[in-house]
Amino acid sequence: MAEYAFRPVTRADLPLLADWLRLPEVARWWRGAEKQLAGIDEDLDLPEMRQVLALRDGVPLGYAQFYPAHRWGAPHFADLPAGTLAIDCFSGPAGFGQGGAWLRALSDRLLAETPVLVIDPEPDNLRAIRAYEKAGFAGEALRRSEDGTLARVMTRHR
Repeated sequence: MAEYAFRPVTRADLPLLADWLRLPEVARWWRGAEKQLAGIDEDLDLPEMRQVLALRDGVPLGYAQFYPAHRWGAPHFADLPAGTLAIDCFSGPAGFGQGGAWLRALSDRLLAETPVLVIDPEPDNLRAIRAYEKAGFAGEALRRSEDGTLARVMTRHR
């Protein structure tokens, strides 16, 4: 089994993340690379928004941010228990095909601090849904997110 490590994102990582956000496989779901990058940069100053790079043998594979699911009032998370952590993530080129594995490793660590994790892919993002299922997430519920788009709410429990 592969060993994955995680380290906090720093501003020095922003050029790498910008490159990843421009990849067609990522840009299709994380629309507006410059806007997304600006949000990542802003969130580096928020203690409740934790951001990490997933690494294998020192090679960056993916990006994840996780935060209290109820912090920003997302309507599709309203019925989740207090303390739930929400995760947003994407892989870079070296991580394509490994997303489920590194997300499982990250989720295993996060479940030590919270009983429930939630992730909310767009329903037609089948590649991400398969990776999330490999990471132990399940759920079929489709709900409207804060921007009005449909999200598939998938959870993983301790």
